[in-house]
Amino acid sequence: MQNSEKPVKIFFIGDIIGKPGRIAIKELLPEFTEKYAIDFVIANGENAAGGFGITPNIAEELIGLNIDVITSGNHIWDKKEIIPYIADKKWLLRPA
Repeated sequence: MQNSEKPVKIFFIGDIIGKPGRIAIKELLPEFTEKYAIDFVIANGENAAGGFGITPNIAEELIGLNIDVITSGNHIWDKKEIIPYIADKKWLLRPA
């Protein structure tokens, strides 16, 4: 029996670093996701705020650019304002 379900296309973006990285995502991601029919976008945003950490505003900016999940690492804690924000955001993953 042939599987007629369409495969899910997931696109993973490595480190988004600072404002230049965010600008590149804003300019390139819409066309890329349309061209390749991407269903789900995951991006590492732990360096999106000036190369160190991420702020609530920047996290919202990235989600507004059709990124579905933001991953992070040890730099997530570099911007202290993210600590209370991260608790209820299921789309913002933090390291264990």
